[in-house]
Amino acid sequence: MEKTNHSKVTEFIILGFSELPEMQLFLFTVFFIIYMMSLTGNLLIIITVCSDSHLHSPMFFFLINLSFLEICYVTVTMPKLLAVLIAQNKTISFMQCMIQMYLFLSFTNTEFYLLTAMAYDRYVAICRPLQYTVIMNKKVCIILAVISWTIAFLNLVPHVTLLSLSSFCSSNEINHFFCDITALMTLSCSGTSVIETINYIEGSFLAFTPFLLTIISYVYIISAVLNIHSAKSRQKTFSTCSSHLTVVLLFYGTSFAVYVRPQSVYSIDLNKLLTVVYITVIPLFNPLIYSLRNKELIRSLQKVIRKVQNSFIPRINKMLHTMYDGNISTMSKQYRS
Repeated sequence: MEKTNHSKVTEFIILGFSELPEMQLFLFTVFFIIYMMSLTGNLLIIITVCSDSHLHSPMFFFLINLSFLEICYVTVTMPKLLAVLIAQNKTISFMQCMIQMYLFLSFTNTEFYLLTAMAYDRYVAICRPLQYTVIMNKKVCIILAVISWTIAFLNLVPHVTLLSLSSFCSSNEINHFFCDITALMTLSCSGTSVIETINYIEGSFLAFTPFLLTIISYVYIISAVLNIHSAKSRQKTFSTCSSHLTVVLLFYGTSFAVYVRPQSVYSIDLNKLLTVVYITVIPLFNPLIYSLRNKELIRSLQKVIRKVQNSFIPRINKMLHTMYDGNISTMSKQYRS
């Protein structure tokens, strides 16, 4: 019976914010603007860091990884949400749903590990500055980044595999705005105790361990900063990691609220609200937090923007001028004829 019911589920229906029919256009506009701003902000950081040799340091290497991750992260969910809101295209195939869930969770886990690597980088820079270039060399940075991406994409395989083999016999309507694992688990009639157990074991170890390592890094960092006698030097030193600390608190706070809680206390409305913050605010705020608190990055961003203006604006003016002259010439010929 389960196999028969499971075989019938070839697609899911994403309800999105169907309980707010009068706000669909408004929500589309808001999410579209946020999506464009997230893409633009993170792309600008990648372009700026890559184009300025002065920013080729471990801290900015991890920042590039984080910005690229945020682009992938928001692109996995946002286009489908926009389609649901504006085109009412609410269906998604079973395979596409599983892929979306896998990628979203993998990118989320990658951020845990990247933030930990960035915390370690700040620890070495502040607590062991004389050995910084030796410890955080290019090879070490690449290894830390590769490990972050690889572990994240491997440890989600059991979750997605087990859920994809589940039977969905009650409904195929996902009361969420993307293929969220908790929303899908509520639709499963096969029993999700095994998935929940794996989720808590891996969540406790693979999510809490990076968090613990990050906290340990900041304990050493804060201790080192407090030992600096000059107040101005303390402020300057701590400012180099304040952006990262802000991102860590924002990311861990929302992610733990969404996923690290029992299925028995799962609330659809609360989960949607928290996930909106999780998916939209974090990718938007990360480039803002890092750029506003880093003078080097601000100066380089200004250079990039000026280059773009100097390159494109004259071309646009020339194109408009050519079009204007062409129209005048055509109108003159028509008048003479």
